[in-house]
Amino acid sequence: MPKNKAISSRQIRSEDMDQLKDISGVNVYACYQCGNCSAACPAVDFMDIPPHQVIRMVQLGFIDELVKSETPWICAACITCTVKCPRGVDIAKVMEGLRQIVLRSDFEHGNLSEIEEKVRKKLPQIALIGNFRKTIL
Repeated sequence: MPKNKAISSRQIRSEDMDQLKDISGVNVYACYQCGNCSAACPAVDFMDIPPHQVIRMVQLGFIDELVKSETPWICAACITCTVKCPRGVDIAKVMEGLRQIVLRSDFEHGNLSEIEEKVRKKLPQIALIGNFRKTIL
């Protein structure tokens, strides 16, 4: 999470927040940060921001930081996080929403050919396939 960044009501009620809510349909404010999602995620070791912190950052309006992150592209949308959530927060839909915000804004996202081969070999295949499917559309 960004350090020393002030949080304002304008940030939490931003256009990006509205767009994410429209795309995902998820009430991120139901999350109380238990961490079950991150503990269950098979790809968490490859993410720069774990799933529970992604949700917290969304709650606080740090959408700009999240769309620059690699985490939404590494998420395999396997829904393990959603199944483990005691509050029913669909984190996979939030990750998809973040990817859609990036794709809709023509923001340059991760390119698999730019990732070092050593790192690519360690990534879960489902994450690579999920990223490939999302970037081809």
